Amino acid sequence: MHETVLILDFGSQFTQLIARRVRENRVYCEVHPFNLPVDEIRRRRPAGLILSGGPQSVYEPAAPNADPALFSLGIPVLGICYGMQVMAQSLGGSVEGSSHREYGRAEIAIVEPEGLFRGLAACETVWMSHGDRVRDLPPGFRTTASTPNAPVVGFENAERKLHAIQFHPEVSHTVSGADILRNFLYGICGVHGDWRMASYLDEAVAAVRETVGEGRVICALSGGVDSSVVAALLNRALGERSTAIFVDNGVLRKDEALQVTRSLRDALGIPLVAVDARARFLGELAGIEDPEQKRKVIGRVFIDVFKDEAKKLTDVGFLAQGTLYPDVIESVSVKGPSAVIKTHHNVGGLPKELGFELVEPLRSLFKDEVRQLGRELGLPEALIGRHPFPGPGLAVRILGEVTAERVALLQEADAIFLNELRESGWYEKTSQAFAVLLPVKSVGVMGDYRTYESVVALRSVETQDFMTADWSPLPYELLGRVANRIINEVRGVNRVVYDVTSKPPATIEWE
Repeated sequence: MHETVLILDFGSQFTQLIARRVRENRVYCEVHPFNLPVDEIRRRRPAGLILSGGPQSVYEPAAPNADPALFSLGIPVLGICYGMQVMAQSLGGSVEGSSHREYGRAEIAIVEPEGLFRGLAACETVWMSHGDRVRDLPPGFRTTASTPNAPVVGFENAERKLHAIQFHPEVSHTVSGADILRNFLYGICGVHGDWRMASYLDEAVAAVRETVGEGRVICALSGGVDSSVVAALLNRALGERSTAIFVDNGVLRKDEALQVTRSLRDALGIPLVAVDARARFLGELAGIEDPEQKRKVIGRVFIDVFKDEAKKLTDVGFLAQGTLYPDVIESVSVKGPSAVIKTHHNVGGLPKELGFELVEPLRSLFKDEVRQLGRELGLPEALIGRHPFPGPGLAVRILGEVTAERVALLQEADAIFLNELRESGWYEKTSQAFAVLLPVKSVGVMGDYRTYESVVALRSVETQDFMTADWSPLPYELLGRVANRIINEVRGVNRVVYDVTSKPPATIEWE
C-alpha cells in the first residue's frame, strides 16, 4: 500500500495534469468522481484530498457539489479554483459572480507566508481561470492570498488542514506551482514520497505472476513505448510463457519492423512473433479516402490477423494490453459533470473478440512513468524516447487514398525529417514530429524540366500533456536542410511546407 492522494474531479480540463504533478512528487494518486462517497474515502485512508477545478458555478442549481462531511474526516484538503468555491460554499461561506473575470497570468499578494505559501515571495505570478470569486469566508477561515480584483484568492483553516486557492498550481504558467503542491503534500499531508518506478517494477512483476499463475500470455506489440514496456515486463515476469505478436500493417515508419525485431527479440531476448501483413492491409485500404473509414478498416483487419496468429499458439489464456491511467480515467465517467471522452481500446476490442482474460500491468501509470519503467527494464533509450505514433500509422498521415507507392514516399520523407531532428538535437526538444503527404500536386522546376508533383507538410509540436500544443520554432537552417533533402532524395515531391498551427484550433495529427 502506497501513500495515496485522491483527486475528486469536478470537470476541469487540468485534472489529469494535477495527478501528474502529484506523481512527480513521488506520491501515488488517483482520480475519482467528485461524488465519491465519504465512506469510500474513509475506507481508502488517503494522505490528502484535492478538489479539482470545473467549468460551472457553484451557486447554479445543478452544479456539482461536495458532501460537507468530506471536510470533517480529519484528512488534509486542497481546493483548486472551483474546488475552492465548493469548499467555501459547503462550509458556510459565499460565492458570487465577479464583474471582472480573470483568465491567464495574474499577480497575487501573499498574505499568509506559511502553509501552502511557505518559502514563496510576497508577490507571485499565477495562472487564473475564473469568472466567480469567494465573497465571504467560511467561519474559522482566514485569507492567505489576494489580488485587487479578488480579495480572496487563497484561504485556510490550518488547524483543520483545509486549504484553498483560486488559481491553478498544476500548470507551468504558475511560477511557484510546484512549490505550492510540494508544500501541501509534504508539509501539510506529511507524506514521505514512496512512489518509485524501481519498487513499482517489483510489484508489477509479482502481480502479473499472481494473475497468470502457470498460464500463458500473448501481447499485441505495436512497437511503441507502451506495448514494448508491457512485452519487456511480461518477459521479466513469465519468460517463455509470454509471447509478443507484432503485426506489420504496411503503414509503419521506415524500417520499423526491423527495428522492433532487433530491439526486443534480438537484443533483449523477448519472445516475439513477427507477422508480415502488409499486402493484406493495403489491399483492404485500396480506394478508401475517409480517415475514419481508414481507422475502422485497420482495426478490423488487425483483429483478423491477430486472431489467426493467436490460434497458432497453444494454452494461451491471457491477453496483455498497454492500457495507461489516462485511458482508465477517460473510459469511465470520472470527469465530474463532463461527458465520457472515449472508451479505451488499445487493441481494437481484442479481449471481447478473443475471449482471453485481460492483463493490464500499466493501467496505474502515466506516459512519463511508463518511460521510467522502461528504463528500469533495460529498454534502449532510442525506443523509450520515441515520439507518439498513431494506431492507424501513416494511413492517417497520407491524406487521400493509401497505396504502396504513397506509403513508400512518405516513409522516406518522414525518415529524413526525423533523422535531421536527431542529428541537430531537436528531436528531444520536441514532443511529436512527422511528415504528412498532402492530396495535392504543385508545379515546380527541376533542372530544365517542369514538374507537377506531390507536396509534403512537416509538423512538429511542443506540449506537456498533448491536450494543448504549440508548433515548434525549428531553426530556418534546419527546415531548409530538411526540405532540400526531401526534394532531392524523394522522387515525386517538389514542394515542402511547415505547419505553424497550434492545438487548438488544429489537432496535432492532420487526420
